[in-house]
Amino acid sequence: MAKKNKYYVVWVGRESGIFDNWEACKQQTEGFEGARYMAFADLREAQIAFTKGWQSAYAKKNQPTAPVNPRMPKPQGNVVAVDAACSGNPGLMEYRGVYLGDGKEIFHAGPYADGTNNIGEFLAIVHILALQKQKGLCIPVYSDSANALLWIKKKKCGTKLARTGRNDVIFELIERAERWLQTHSYDDIPLNKWHTEIWGEIPADFGRK
Repeated sequence: MAKKNKYYVVWVGRESGIFDNWEACKQQTEGFEGARYMAFADLREAQIAFTKGWQSAYAKKNQPTAPVNPRMPKPQGNVVAVDAACSGNPGLMEYRGVYLGDGKEIFHAGPYADGTNNIGEFLAIVHILALQKQKGLCIPVYSDSANALLWIKKKKCGTKLARTGRNDVIFELIERAERWLQTHSYDDIPLNKWHTEIWGEIPADFGRK
C-alpha cells in the first residue's frame, strides 16, 4: 500500500506556507528560532489550520474537515491555469499562465534570481488578475498553490525571503502586486484550487519534478 502524503504547515519559519513533503518543511524550520509547524494528513485541513494560525492548531491538532470529492470534474475550456517553478530554495524562479481552451501560454515571466516557488505562484495569480481586468475578462483562474491563494485573499505576500540585492526585482514585483490587490476589485474573477491529487499536474506546470 502506498504511503499517504502529508502536508506540512509552517506558520513561523524562513518562509511560511503549506508544503507537501518533509524536506521542504525542514528547510524552513530547522535551526530557525521559534519555528511553528505541524503535519496534517489532509490538504483542506492544512489550509484551514494555516488560516487560523498556529495557536489554534496547537490547541486542537485534529480538526475534522470535509474531503475533496474525487469525482469532481477536471477544469477545461475557458479556464486559465497558473504555475511557478524554482530551481533551488531560494533559486531561479519563473512563472506563467496557460489558457486551457487551446493550451497556449498567455504570459511567462522570469527567470529571476533568488526567488521562491511560493512567490512565483503569488505573482502569477496577480499577473492574470491584472491582465484580465485590463482586457475586461472574467475567466476562472486555477492555481495548485494553497499558499498563494491565501496570500491573495489577504492581499499580502507572506514570504519570509531575505532581500539579497540579487532579488531586488522580485521585491519590486511583490510591492507592485500588493498595491494592485489593495487598489482593485477582482471578486468577479473566480479563483480556484487545482486539485493535483485528482486531476494530475496543473497544465501550466513546468515539468521539472
